[in-house]
Amino acid sequence: MAAQCVTKVELTIACTNLLDKDVGSKSDPLCVLLQNTSGQQWYEVDRTERVKNSLNPKFAKKFLIDYYFELVQKLKFGIYDIDNKTYDLSDDDFLGEFECTLGQIVSSRTLTKPLVLKNGKPAGRGSITITAEEIKDNRVVVLELEARKLDNKDFFGKSDPYLEFHKQTGDGNWVMVHRTEVIKNNLNPAWRPFKVSLNSLCYSDMDKSIKVECYDYDSDGSHDLIGSFQTTMSKLKEASRSSPVEFECINEKKRQKKKNYKNSGIVSVKHCEIIVECTFLDYIMGGCQLNFTVGIDFTGSNGDPRSPDSLHYLSPNGVNEYLTAIWSVGMVIQDYDTDKMFPAFGFGAQIPPSFQVSHEFPINFNPSNPFCNGIQGIVDAYRACLPQVRLYGPTNFSPIINHVARFAAAATQQQTASQYFILLIITDGVITDLDQTRAAIVNASKLPMSIIIVGVGGADFGAMEFLDGDDGVLRSPSGEPAVRDIVQFVPFRKFQNSPKEALAQCVLAEVPQQVVNYFSTYKLQPPKNPAA
Repeated sequence: MAAQCVTKVELTIACTNLLDKDVGSKSDPLCVLLQNTSGQQWYEVDRTERVKNSLNPKFAKKFLIDYYFELVQKLKFGIYDIDNKTYDLSDDDFLGEFECTLGQIVSSRTLTKPLVLKNGKPAGRGSITITAEEIKDNRVVVLELEARKLDNKDFFGKSDPYLEFHKQTGDGNWVMVHRTEVIKNNLNPAWRPFKVSLNSLCYSDMDKSIKVECYDYDSDGSHDLIGSFQTTMSKLKEASRSSPVEFECINEKKRQKKKNYKNSGIVSVKHCEIIVECTFLDYIMGGCQLNFTVGIDFTGSNGDPRSPDSLHYLSPNGVNEYLTAIWSVGMVIQDYDTDKMFPAFGFGAQIPPSFQVSHEFPINFNPSNPFCNGIQGIVDAYRACLPQVRLYGPTNFSPIINHVARFAAAATQQQTASQYFILLIITDGVITDLDQTRAAIVNASKLPMSIIIVGVGGADFGAMEFLDGDDGVLRSPSGEPAVRDIVQFVPFRKFQNSPKEALAQCVLAEVPQQVVNYFSTYKLQPPKNPAA
């Protein structure tokens, strides 16, 4: 039974009294959201923008999170002072964190708590406020704006304009929902197109007021208002490239001072479109199949299967780490595959009858039909195969990755979000063909597939961590970057004493987002559109 996604929750983050780590100016904070599936494994869900020179930031970017009533969803909010260009946070100053559950946030709606350091002591007087809002609408607004003849606010050079969008709450307060990038030294800027959820922009109400403010950016944090205007989604919606919707930017203070004041510039909406973005469940409910393939490491470094210290040794009750991993991950994925027929391959063994080394042999020894019936079928085939093969080497991953990639490439002909492939590789971690594997993963990143690697035993999994692109973008030997991060690696030993669902929750945590990223990047709709 798949966990039922009850609702989506949008979290808005603000902080006060942050620690000041910058000499001569204020900290430049960013908030990162981590989620804990179970045990000690935290993974990054998302991060906000960086706010320059502020100890009391209100972050414009919201966190969108699936709320599951039946799971304890542990969250951790980390605040960092960003002083460099790298994506990695380990080289940035840590300003404090707060840990809680999503249940605590939604039940109090707004939660304000002190930030603590890694040792549990208070992070100065720093505090975090988290506000939750339920999202019931997956419509998104795509906007493109430019301006002309903006007032010049800068003594040297020209203004550095950016826009802020605000919506009005029930009690009349204005809340910022989006901030554009800054365009340096330009009184006629054209901002990049951006997306913002219809709910964020105007509570999905076409006639609700939206306030747009144009500012001149100053590096010391004292931004000057150039001017502002109010509008509604109904009005913005009329914009098109041939006839943009235009607004006069009015600066009230200036208008009161100057007799012949006209405006402080014109903001022009060139494009405004409402689109519907699909969720993971939209794809699943719309007929997308997840195809599950298993690759099993039968190399000599695992040890002789007849010896109790081998990773392939079957304990008296018939299990080992390979089987536990297959069960744990397979039990979750099988719900999303209608025929429940799963191909399973081995690599790195000498196989009968001639005992040639093979790097992709069906463990049921039937090349024309490598499918096993259900997860139990994979388990049975594995147990039957084990005494018939000789563990050998080397440990090559690329043949099996390329094998699944051929099927994923064929599926792209269908022009809909109908198929997605998940390859589970279980290995003792000693990889021989690292360069070929990097190239295979970079190629697979353009296809509807994800790769899960479970490391069994106690080896050094440095190479596996490297393939899991969380710390930076994986590149092929020729330097081509992966277009998305599709590899998720976990060491089995982390889960030895955890409940059996813990491993699956951890390795599958990133899959829904990988599925959505792939299909939305290539603008593929579910075969049966549930919205229609």
